Amino acid sequence: MKENSLSRRRFMAGTSAAIGTVITNRSKAVAVGNQSKTDSVSTVPFRYCLNTSTIRGQKLSLNEEIDITAKAGYSAIEPWADKVHQHVRNGGDLKDIRKQISDLGLTVESAISFSRWIIDDDAERAKGLEQVKRDMDVLARIGGKRIAAPPAGATRVPGLDLMKAAERYRALLELGDQMNVVPQVEVWGSSKNLHRLGQSVFVIIESGHPKACLLPDVYHIYKGGSDFNGLKLLSARAIQVFHLNDYPANPPRETIGDRDRVMPGDGIAPLSQILRDLHGNGSRAFLSLELFNPNYWKQDPLAVAKTGLAKMKDAVSKALDAS
Repeated sequence: MKENSLSRRRFMAGTSAAIGTVITNRSKAVAVGNQSKTDSVSTVPFRYCLNTSTIRGQKLSLNEEIDITAKAGYSAIEPWADKVHQHVRNGGDLKDIRKQISDLGLTVESAISFSRWIIDDDAERAKGLEQVKRDMDVLARIGGKRIAAPPAGATRVPGLDLMKAAERYRALLELGDQMNVVPQVEVWGSSKNLHRLGQSVFVIIESGHPKACLLPDVYHIYKGGSDFNGLKLLSARAIQVFHLNDYPANPPRETIGDRDRVMPGDGIAPLSQILRDLHGNGSRAFLSLELFNPNYWKQDPLAVAKTGLAKMKDAVSKALDAS
């Protein structure tokens, strides 16, 4: 009886040791795997997206824009809602577009829309919500996740009540909940209202909605007069897509326009500071190249897209190497 008990104890001890070794080794393997994954994320925290405004002047079809985005090496596309509607009007099937995007390994992280969701006029604002509902519908059908919500219609006259803007943004978010698309408040440097980073952040915070988020833009933050240090105060959750571009020293801030934007690294924007601050806040945002420069529109669209991606990656590399 004692011998059997001893044998059992030895067996259990040996089994426990073996299990412990397996668990320990497995834990080490998992830890190593997670460390490698963490290191990879830490090294290259951002993903890259092409806003099709960058090649909009070449008058391409939606299919062509998607193909170019994939061939250039991006992982996501940010199309314009009007181009998706145009595809449908021309007899195209959005199921085919969704399949094309998926087959090429792309995602639709954001899209551009200009609905007047924020304005004071009740009737016009209702029309704006109907428009953005149509935009969200076609975007959801191609796998779109988010949509820009700039202060369209509230650009020329100052004095918009920001609390009312926050309430209207919440209504827009609730519409997005129904459509499975998240609207992002976009900072617009040329607006008389949401031209400052703080104004836009006020609107997303006071909306009180859990999915509220911001769509910042290097050019627009500069044009609107805000300091880029404000980005340090925003969490990774607040910024899921970031419009990346650059601006030259001339024209000056007062007269610079969308057409003056240049490729990242070709201007004077403090891109290293911006990218380091986003990284420091744990950002995994999609950096979306958004340009409206007519000089790029005269060039081969694939070459422009490739150059833009290379310059974005170079800007990120310089920022993280310096951190």
